[in-house]
Amino acid sequence: MNTDKAKFIFPKWVDKLKVIVIVAGGVALVFLAALGVFEMNPRTHNVGYQPVQPVEYSHAMHAGELGIDCYYCHYSVEVAALAAIPPLQTCMNCHDSINTESEKTQLMRDSFETGIPIQWVKVHNLSDFVYFNHSAHLRGGIGCVTCHGRIDTMDVVYQAKSLGMAWCLECHRNPQKYIRPREFITSMTWIPDEDRIVLGERLIDEYGIKASTNCSTCHR
Repeated sequence: MNTDKAKFIFPKWVDKLKVIVIVAGGVALVFLAALGVFEMNPRTHNVGYQPVQPVEYSHAMHAGELGIDCYYCHYSVEVAALAAIPPLQTCMNCHDSINTESEKTQLMRDSFETGIPIQWVKVHNLSDFVYFNHSAHLRGGIGCVTCHGRIDTMDVVYQAKSLGMAWCLECHRNPQKYIRPREFITSMTWIPDEDRIVLGERLIDEYGIKASTNCSTCHR
């Protein structure tokens, strides 16, 4: 028996394949690392995105200075997945008699008279493969400021938080850090009068919250 031949169980080309697999594995690891850095970069999720709107509407004045509650304009947020853009009738409830000659509200008045809608620019854009329900989060005690930042200080609204998957999962994994009493959902300055974690744990039980981290929760 030839002992030299007996040593080679696999053909020689397998050695080349082994090198290819090692190189491909190294490239895959580098790719995954780069993908992780890309995912964690705030720029990936449009943090700071601040488009110019067709009407110079200031949340700092309306929600901040005047104290208009978020619910007044975004009327569907408690019962629907989307926070609706208010119809012009909502705006005209005030501007039918306030600033009726202002150039800043002229486009709004023209739209109300002609029925031609204003082309607002969406600020907070989630990917098409992501499902998000506003009403579910409000019922669970997540405040507007948690996801949108201090809207009441913004003359021009911008995206304050990443809204990326890692950012969302942090809340789903540790909801007690973010939950607040429902009566303070729209408050931008609310501060708990007791330990935040203790309050959160109690509200989780009270509201029956079961924050899921299953993929199918958001990717349907």
